[in-house]
Amino acid sequence: YKPRDSKNTFHTSSPSMDISKASNFERFIFDLIGRDSKKLNELWKSIDQGGNFDLNQSGIFEKIKDFGFTSSSSTHKERIHYIKEIYNQYKIIIDTHTADGFKAAYEHMDNDVPMIVLETALPIKFEDSIVEAINQKPDRPESLKHLEDLPQRFQVLDNQVDQVKTFIRQNV
Repeated sequence: YKPRDSKNTFHTSSPSMDISKASNFERFIFDLIGRDSKKLNELWKSIDQGGNFDLNQSGIFEKIKDFGFTSSSSTHKERIHYIKEIYNQYKIIIDTHTADGFKAAYEHMDNDVPMIVLETALPIKFEDSIVEAINQKPDRPESLKHLEDLPQRFQVLDNQVDQVKTFIRQNV
């Protein structure tokens, strides 16, 4: 595993795929290596120092089969297709990440196994793609309808743990 640098990370309509260093991957590797925190620390230390690690050589990567994962990929065109298809068939608007899930589900469909696809984000976060797919804006949840009208407050802090802790204590 070697994280990509920013020049090799590309913007897509499914931005959870546009990552250079996957935080969820670290959690999975922890399970894959038998929840060995010392070993995980060693692996991530090499990443933090600009390196990489390869679990193929140790045989650990073979254990990935035990987790039941399959993989898939999608293009923007395919995401738009599934957003449109799900909307036309069920009158449900899905986001681009969920469209990725539907595409993968259809690719790996087994008629003897029920398939469940979970919504992974709100369609409103991907308004441009939704409009492209079905020619209408997704509904905005009531809790977000006037979000832009609210006052914005922020504080710039140095990258210092103690300063952040103090700020939190004083402002919570």
